[in-house]
Amino acid sequence: MQLFYRKYGFGHPLIIVHGLYGASDNWVTVAKALSDYFEVFVIDQRNHGRSPHSPGHNYNLLKSDLLEFMDEHNLQKAILIGHSMGGKTVIHFAAAYPERVSTLIVLDIAPKSYRENDQYETQANQHRQIISAMKSISFTGITDRKMLEEQLLAKIPDKKIGYFLLKNIHRNKNGSFNWLLNINALDFNLENILEGAEVTVDTMDGKITGFPVLFVRGALSNYIQDSDFAIIHKLFPYADIATLPNAGHWLHAEQPELLIKKIKEFILS
Repeated sequence: MQLFYRKYGFGHPLIIVHGLYGASDNWVTVAKALSDYFEVFVIDQRNHGRSPHSPGHNYNLLKSDLLEFMDEHNLQKAILIGHSMGGKTVIHFAAAYPERVSTLIVLDIAPKSYRENDQYETQANQHRQIISAMKSISFTGITDRKMLEEQLLAKIPDKKIGYFLLKNIHRNKNGSFNWLLNINALDFNLENILEGAEVTVDTMDGKITGFPVLFVRGALSNYIQDSDFAIIHKLFPYADIATLPNAGHWLHAEQPELLIKKIKEFILS
């Protein structure tokens, strides 16, 4: 699958992989800040942004898409940065193709089964409500974005999430609107997306030690808890773990300068 991408700068390749409901344009600020040091590629994963749609959406497919992208662009080795769903993608990729990774940075997601998390059902229900709200939007008779904003924000209690989702609305040349996201595919595959726990030390031939690894969590997020440190170090024994203050799950939107600083410090040190 040929993924849409944005490219900035020159140097050693660095690939940024967005999370669920995200797209490459959410990461332009981070990409441009890193482009002084690296050749930065920001991809749209399948069923997101301007990349192709498909009925399938799981981490084997996302991992294969990333491999195909690197091969297509003759990237033998790259720094990989993945957020949330994108973090799971790069973890799966690193486990399958460690020789293609020079540095791994995982943002606010842990290599574990979230079904074991006490808050799994709360998180899963939130995603189900988000997708339900998006599917309920009627584009019939819509003439401007304000009308769509009113529809969606009436159904999404968290306005930050609502405005983030609105970035996925595309206006066609004829003036009509549609979702860039493949809502039906994400809905059908939601359990696979939220799970994604096939990569554990029990499924690997050994621990992953061939490249530097950094996990970054938001201090206000519960996706990486203190109890997950042991799980991370079981798979990545030498991984560094950092916490960004005053940041929730959307690190790049809530604390972009701190995140950029942390990434630069880790890679360039």
